[in-house]
Amino acid sequence: MSQSLYKAIKDKHPTATIDVLAPAWCRPILERMPEINQTIEMPIGHGSFNLKGRWQIGRELKAARYSHAFVLPNSAKSALIPLFARIPNRIGWKGEMRYGLLTDLRPNKRIFQYYVERFVALASSKEAMMDEVSLERCPRPSLTVNSAAQSAALDKFAISHQRLAIGLCPGAEFGPSKRWPEHYYAQVAQHAIEQGKQVLLFGSAKDREVTSQIEALLTEEARKYCTNLAGNTSLIEAIDLLAACDTVVSNDSGLMHVSAAVGCNIIAIYGSSSPDYTPPLSNNVSIVNTDIECRPCFKRVCPLGHMDCLNQLTPDTVIRLIK
Repeated sequence: MSQSLYKAIKDKHPTATIDVLAPAWCRPILERMPEINQTIEMPIGHGSFNLKGRWQIGRELKAARYSHAFVLPNSAKSALIPLFARIPNRIGWKGEMRYGLLTDLRPNKRIFQYYVERFVALASSKEAMMDEVSLERCPRPSLTVNSAAQSAALDKFAISHQRLAIGLCPGAEFGPSKRWPEHYYAQVAQHAIEQGKQVLLFGSAKDREVTSQIEALLTEEARKYCTNLAGNTSLIEAIDLLAACDTVVSNDSGLMHVSAAVGCNIIAIYGSSSPDYTPPLSNNVSIVNTDIECRPCFKRVCPLGHMDCLNQLTPDTVIRLIK
């Protein structure tokens, strides 16, 4: 979602050069954003203070003479490197003890409902942001797709070019309260295959157990048209293979946002979370959720033990949205 900020900066300052300091795992996604000049690897892990290391990185970046730093995390330590790099304009939202670390401290990010609005607002002045920023006006993320790499990935995993592909993303790093039941996903997969489509199962190695359960619930004939990719692809391969799907059915997860950014039709399933905060940023989205009284609770595990926000969301609700 930070790409929306980069696009907003480019809209206002077309000649701007944007470099991003980020963890190494972000590089494949950032390299697919044409707005980015280069990705600088952040060697200090999340949660580590390492003042000396941050000072060294800041001193190295000082030579680039950056004019502005947009500090997206809310922590005080995330604002130290731009300070040590002596970047004159340091912009971000009020977080933990950031007074003096940022030169343009925005007071209350909750004046914007959506997460992406809070990013994009940083490209506007403090005085103008309320007038200039809304969800409808936020630039949509759009990752580039490498056709040659995509073709190589399709061949590598022996994915048919003859059948329309439906992607399923049944994992959720946040916790079980975001995961639609695997037997529901299996019913969606079975139906899609019986309608002449093929199914690609996406996820990390942690999701392999869930995707394997989905695969096992299919008929023997249907398994011929289901490819379990969880834990087997690189992130860049996952991006290109998601882009090869006509429709992606996904829990509220990172892969949902990637799917939106490569132009898929999205069927987004929300359990404990809400699209009123982090919706997929695309014009081709169907949001699916129940309206039971206890959701959204934003808990990792259902505090009531029944998971009805997901269990009451039956497969036919999703199946009828697949064209």
